[in-house]
Amino acid sequence: MTTLLPALTAKAKSRAHPPGAPCACGEATGTVLADRPDATVIRHGDIVAKAHAQDTHPAELAIRLAVAARLPTTLLAPLHTTPTPLHDRLVTFWPHGTPVDRDDPDAAPWEATATLLARLHNADPGPFPHPLPAMRGPAKAARAIERLRAAGPHPAAEPVLRAWHALPPWARAEAPAPGPPRLCHGDLHLGQLVRAPDGTWLLIDVDDLGVGDPAWDLARPAAWYACGLLAPEEWTRFLDAYRAARGPALPSDGSDPWPALDIPARALTAQTAALAIVKAVAADRSLDEVEQALTDACDRMSRT
Repeated sequence: MTTLLPALTAKAKSRAHPPGAPCACGEATGTVLADRPDATVIRHGDIVAKAHAQDTHPAELAIRLAVAARLPTTLLAPLHTTPTPLHDRLVTFWPHGTPVDRDDPDAAPWEATATLLARLHNADPGPFPHPLPAMRGPAKAARAIERLRAAGPHPAAEPVLRAWHALPPWARAEAPAPGPPRLCHGDLHLGQLVRAPDGTWLLIDVDDLGVGDPAWDLARPAAWYACGLLAPEEWTRFLDAYRAARGPALPSDGSDPWPALDIPARALTAQTAALAIVKAVAADRSLDEVEQALTDACDRMSRT
């Protein structure tokens, strides 16, 4: 990671400026936006460079980039659709966008998020490169459970594992998802949106993009709502906007959404709780209030 950061910073600068051109980017020079095992992200001026995880499949990433380039009103389009090798990583380049303000939850763009998801789910896969990879949501959830097991004993782990084992195989990445496959984001949360210079919101991060059950993209807000972490009025705004945009994950007649959302929401609750315990163990601390609410929800889920 120590050698990757300066190399990625240099790559971002070279993409932001022609050779020999002066840099007047100010505070946006070499800003580290993320530095994790699964992604290192650097901003330089109006350019963002992302080093993807070491185990990223090159052909699948290329397909995901091509899909984003063909849906520029839904997904932030990459500056290039061919990844650049750097050390042992693949690097992609993107225009910078303004993220959701974490300090202003009341301004969260729930309607825009739902509309973008409906648009993505309704996209015609015909023009895209094939074969489209599978949406990686269930696989990410399964990896979270693996990390929980590797973290060692914890009193909150048992109800999370019970809730996980009660899920059907497809939600644990052990079988294909049911129903007709749709193009899905795979890791939807408010950190996956940016506002473009023209003021429109776009989805970002195509690492988990692929075909699968579109209900998975609605599952994290559904889980937050079920755990008491998302206000009912915000949940209703999100649902209403998705239905108004004719999103295919929910019944078109406005009937109860939970038969479609229940399994994905349970899986996302278990995933989020597992990662919360992993972080708490690593920091040698107790679970906070939100993390405890997630593990309590897993306990309730495992008993129903």
